[in-house]
Formats: sequence, C-alpha cells, structure tokens
Amino acid sequence: MTHYLFLAEGFEEIEALTPVDVLRRAGEQVKTVSVTADKSVAGAHGVVVVADVTIGEADFSDAGYLILPGGMPGTLNLGKSDVLCRLLKTHAAKGGKLAAICAAPSVLGGLELLQGREAICYPGFEDKLTGARVSDCSVVCDDNIVTAAGPGVSLPFALALVADLKGQQTADQISAAMLFLR
Repeated sequence: MTHYLFLAEGFEEIEALTPVDVLRRAGEQVKTVSVTADKSVAGAHGVVVVADVTIGEADFSDAGYLILPGGMPGTLNLGKSDVLCRLLKTHAAKGGKLAAICAAPSVLGGLELLQGREAICYPGFEDKLTGARVSDCSVVCDDNIVTAAGPGVSLPFALALVADLKGQQTADQISAAMLFLR
C-alpha cells in the first residue's frame, strides 16, 4: 500500500512535508504527486519540491491515503485538477482513505465527499464543507476521512494518520522520538 500526497502550485509547505516525513518514520510508503506534468512544484512560500511522480505517471491501484495539503492558491489548483477530483471520488466510493488540511477540506466538500461527516478546515472555509458538521477540534477523524485546521496542526494531523494506520502506540512512539510533547 502506498499513500499519495498531492502537490499543486501554491501548496502550504509544512502541511505537505510533515505528513510525508511522519508517515515515512512510521515505515509507510508515501509518494508525492504533482497534479501537473511538471514534477517541480513551488509552494506558497517559494519552497520548490520535486514530486516523486506526476499525476499522469502514477498508478493509484495500491492507494492507501490520498492526502491534500492546503495553502493558497494550492487548494484552488487541487480543485481545478479534473484527474485528481475523479480519483478522489472513485477512491471515496470504494471506502478509500482521504486526508485534507487547512483549506483543502474545501476540495472534498466541493465534491460532496463530506456529506453527513464531521470535519474541520482553516477558518473562513467552513461554508465550503458542503454537508459536513463543522467541528471545533483541530484534527477530526471521521471513519475514512481525516481533516485538520491548518499549518499549526500539521504534526498532530500527520500523527493522526499514523494512529489510524499503525495504532496509537506507534503514533505516541514517533511523537516522543520527535520530542513533540502534547
């Protein structure tokens, strides 16, 4: 199983790289995916990341989590990717795992994937969480979908993914090894 994190121009760097780092510390396979034909993707703060694959090259048949970092205009660019939107809908229809942080839960809301679910996003994007019950928690796990509020909770967001995949004990061990004291 491989987890895929999607990069679009203007992504929030900490929200993208933290889940990749933490999931790999947990022994999970993660690939970064550019939503365009160019593997080099510039973040919202000018950090350029070279994705492992482009969305056209990737084979998602073994997909675990599909992860969306926020940021602007990164979130808007994720939502403009027809290939990504079809993939998210197909994966969700199979009960596949989805994760989104900051403004990116709005992409899931726009695809009506949050209907009847509890979710959270960056303040000001709540109206884009179509059909969701907006939470006041910083990270929300609702069955196969994990959402988080923003850059400051990137590490708890990533640890929630690890807890879901490997158990809370593994997430706690990684948290302690990183000196993240809650």
